[in-house]
Amino acid sequence: MINKLKFFQKNSGISPYIWSSFSILPFYFVFQSSSTPAIITGITLTIMFFVSYRFAFMSQKWPVYVWTCILIAISITMTILFQFIYFAFYIAYYNGNIRNRVAFLTLYIIHLVFTMIAINYNILIKGDLFLKQIPFIIIVLISVILLPFNLYNRKKQDQLEEKLEDANKRIAELVKQEERQRIARDLHDTLGQKLSLIGLKSDLARKLIDKDPEQARNELNDVQQTARTALNEVRKMVSQMRGIRIKEEIVHVKQILKAAQIDFEYDRDVQLTNVSLFVENILSMCMKESVTNVVKHSQATVCYISIEQHPNEICIKVKDNGVGINEEQDLYKGSGIQGMRERLEFVNGSLDIVSENGTTITMRVPNVIKQTEEERL
Repeated sequence: MINKLKFFQKNSGISPYIWSSFSILPFYFVFQSSSTPAIITGITLTIMFFVSYRFAFMSQKWPVYVWTCILIAISITMTILFQFIYFAFYIAYYNGNIRNRVAFLTLYIIHLVFTMIAINYNILIKGDLFLKQIPFIIIVLISVILLPFNLYNRKKQDQLEEKLEDANKRIAELVKQEERQRIARDLHDTLGQKLSLIGLKSDLARKLIDKDPEQARNELNDVQQTARTALNEVRKMVSQMRGIRIKEEIVHVKQILKAAQIDFEYDRDVQLTNVSLFVENILSMCMKESVTNVVKHSQATVCYISIEQHPNEICIKVKDNGVGINEEQDLYKGSGIQGMRERLEFVNGSLDIVSENGTTITMRVPNVIKQTEEERL
């Protein structure tokens, strides 16, 4: 399939073409002169400016000062000889792309001072062509003052966003690594011990099959029961690894509370948007743990759950009308509270517990919006 030609670049838009058209402007001012040597000088300075401008963008460290000073000298000369001030806009754009703060501030001040000197000089000599451009000169002067800082801050923001993206990628890799280690530990604890026990019981049954058939039969029954237990634990572990959405967990919560003969009150069915499965899984586990504590310890008759998604955070409240929580004994010990707190802190969330007319557990996590493909383009 033949790709369609695009007149404008996807990332730069029309700005390269505006700059190209703007580059023709100095020749108009140069040819306003009636002197051939002046025209040759103007054309030479214009060519030198664009060549130096190219080398300036390619330079690093101390050559940045050299090329910028050359650009400023050419700009001032063009302003004085031909009343052409617009090279100052090019230099302002270049200064905004300098990453080193010291170099940026130094060259910004030098450029601003010399541009002001050139403008005042032309105003004093009352150049007709220059005075006709006063509205555009004011725009250029404002650009010389504001544009470098605007571009410099935008570059800094882009760098910070890149660092943040790298940090998020590293965190994601650490999460994956931690999850692999957790799975390895669970497999070792779940299957390792059970398979070892099955192996020992099987060897014992093989030795007893002739001597004591009844005892061998009991050992084989133990092997069968151990195998079933291991299978159930593996299924449970796989179910936990799959990740559960809050909407799915609400269904499980209803079943748990119904079995415990506790009335369930749900504020409203909230559809969370742009929330990762990882965050929802953490909230689901914490909500399930909270409801489990209500069933086991609260002696409550009613359990109320509300889920709210604000612009800055997601908030889940689990409230009961039970006996409350003993802060000294239960707040940081047992009941899964410490585990809930650690899970939420891992995603920069928080856990608040209030024991008044029952217990209210409030879970909050930052509402980090996931960008869609259209928003990233």
